[in-house]
Amino acid sequence: MGWLPVGDSYEISLVDGKVAARSVGPRATGRPLKTLPKVLRDDPEVERLRQLGQWLDRHTAECLARVDAWVVSSLPVPTGLLARVWPDPAWRDALRDLVVLGDDPAEPGFLRDITDAGDLRVVNLDGETVRLSPAHATLPHPVRLPDLADLREFADELDVTQRVEQLHRGTWGKPAELRDRDTTITDFRGATVPNRLAARAATLGFRVSGAQVKCRVWEAGRTVEAAMWFDEDYWDSEATLGNLSWSVVDGPTLRLTEIGPAAWSEGMRMATALSGAVTGTGNEA
Repeated sequence: MGWLPVGDSYEISLVDGKVAARSVGPRATGRPLKTLPKVLRDDPEVERLRQLGQWLDRHTAECLARVDAWVVSSLPVPTGLLARVWPDPAWRDALRDLVVLGDDPAEPGFLRDITDAGDLRVVNLDGETVRLSPAHATLPHPVRLPDLADLREFADELDVTQRVEQLHRGTWGKPAELRDRDTTITDFRGATVPNRLAARAATLGFRVSGAQVKCRVWEAGRTVEAAMWFDEDYWDSEATLGNLSWSVVDGPTLRLTEIGPAAWSEGMRMATALSGAVTGTGNEA
């Protein structure tokens, strides 16, 4: 954004999300000052600009969370909606360079631009920029991308950086030897989380409800919720993890053999991250 005059000696602006000031006058260098001058700290214009910066930070976080939810559940999003939000830098940064699918699920491409009419400009695996005009676009979960290895390699060649984890999101595949009657995973039972579990869960993008940490995935026409049980000792802030299970929201607990690939992967990703076995992108199946 531009610089706003404050008094006779300074101008203020948002620089990297923070209020910055610079001197004005014949000897001014035009560079932002290292610290905000004391005379400006309680200025009403500075406070208004600070509040704007805080709102922009919240807006950016909300856009990233929404797009992440679209990716996790591979939701089809109306291209008309994408066209309306694309001019907003926060939305555009969250969406740009994600792998998108149009009408042909076998033709993925990296999203580079969206026209006012809702046409998508994408770079396909042949390196060609093509225009797609579907009514809906899907931002697929990586477990639903058959060309995942090729897409990752091509993304590295293009030096693609995704604001929302998609291509390099940790994925976990379902073991083939699951028993039909089993409903829980016990691999993480007894693992301890040394710091406040609720804060750790929130940092990782999960929510705490009662004695469970949860994440939701919409898959196969239903909303499935993975839940990791825990027992927290509030005296010393240490939590002990229990079993991991999945259920249909407002419905029954699922047998492990009934869980879809995205819900399975996201539940295992959550449990692994909480247990401390993984701190970043996770283990790839």
